[in-house]
Amino acid sequence: MNFISTRNPSPAATLSQAIAAGLAPDGGLYVPERMPPARELQAGADLAETAAALLQPFFAGDGLEGELPAICREAFDFPAPLVPLATPGDHVLELFHGPTAAFKDFGARFLAACLARLRRDAVAPLTILVATSGDTGAAVAAAFHRQPGLRVVVLYPDGRVSPRQAHQLGCFGDNVAALRVAGSFDDCQALVKRALNDADLQARAPLSSANSISLGRLLPQTSYYADAALRHHAATGRALNFVVPTGNLGNALAAILARALGVPLGRIVLATNANAVLPDYFGGGDYAPRASVATLANAMDVGAPSNFERLRWLYRGDDAQLRAAFTAHGVDDAVIREVIARRFRDHGEVFCPHTATAVKVLEDLRAQGEGGDWAVAATAHPAKFESVVEPLIGRALEVPPALAALLARPARADPIPADYAALQERLLA
Repeated sequence: MNFISTRNPSPAATLSQAIAAGLAPDGGLYVPERMPPARELQAGADLAETAAALLQPFFAGDGLEGELPAICREAFDFPAPLVPLATPGDHVLELFHGPTAAFKDFGARFLAACLARLRRDAVAPLTILVATSGDTGAAVAAAFHRQPGLRVVVLYPDGRVSPRQAHQLGCFGDNVAALRVAGSFDDCQALVKRALNDADLQARAPLSSANSISLGRLLPQTSYYADAALRHHAATGRALNFVVPTGNLGNALAAILARALGVPLGRIVLATNANAVLPDYFGGGDYAPRASVATLANAMDVGAPSNFERLRWLYRGDDAQLRAAFTAHGVDDAVIREVIARRFRDHGEVFCPHTATAVKVLEDLRAQGEGGDWAVAATAHPAKFESVVEPLIGRALEVPPALAALLARPARADPIPADYAALQERLLA
């Protein structure tokens, strides 16, 4: 299968070429030349086996095709359990059991496994450049840490990630550098996109991306939705609906792609924080990117969701059809706090601020009479947001062992302005 740009002018690329490049030469995002047809799918023995079967059509004919089962086995060596909530029919898909306690671990480890194979014989080092609003950077750093021939440069908005997130971003060292940018996530993302499209810079210091703009990040994220939905369907005979907290739209798009491939997924509803670009669009307004605002659910503080290009491509640019297919709902900080406190008080359930947005949206759907079986995508362990969650629930949170090990390491992040010349200088140093 070949891959093309969402903006069309770029020539088609193989999967390996698209993964290695990160971004298409014309600035667009890589998408399949055509979507594989929906298939009858069955859950594998484990997540890795399900992933290999689900993703096989995208790897068909590529040099990585024979490596796909091993890549999945290497990347998906931790669980993604579907856990019932207090309300009958409601579940949470826990995506935070990886090494950095966030769902980004799935895609980052898959991408690292692909690139390690693609660059076995490479001479020049490759820099993985990544913008993060909180969790992506740590997952990428952990996945690529000490990988030969690869270095990682992480950009994050200074003061706009949680203290534990910031510590994770700067605690790796070796081939990983963390830069705290005087600006927003959108500023970080714009710097990364500009660098990836800078032919002169690429010639002097080869770059690739590990944001959800990368196919190597996006495609594997379909796997945990498929595994959960297929197992649920096998046990109950019913499709599983999802509420997905989303910022850059990668995690939600992964669920949408999984359904298109034949996974028994029902409705997919988007939850956001006070950044209202998606709720405004799906409510009937124009798609109008804007400056992001800082919230408690900082990983969703995105004012220009990159993967909206892919979503529009999937629906052939038909805004009416796209709006008919999905709804998006915003949840502000006051409601996020209320949900975290109330669900712990009433049910003993503990959620991170991002997961709490989806829980609130599901509560509202139920109040409106929505039936069926639903799952909330739990994107991060609440212990990553102890400064928000602990005061609301009145007790300390147990820190997962892998996260505790990272927090025990010294951390360093260098400050830079939101200025392209400053980033160029760092990348060429």
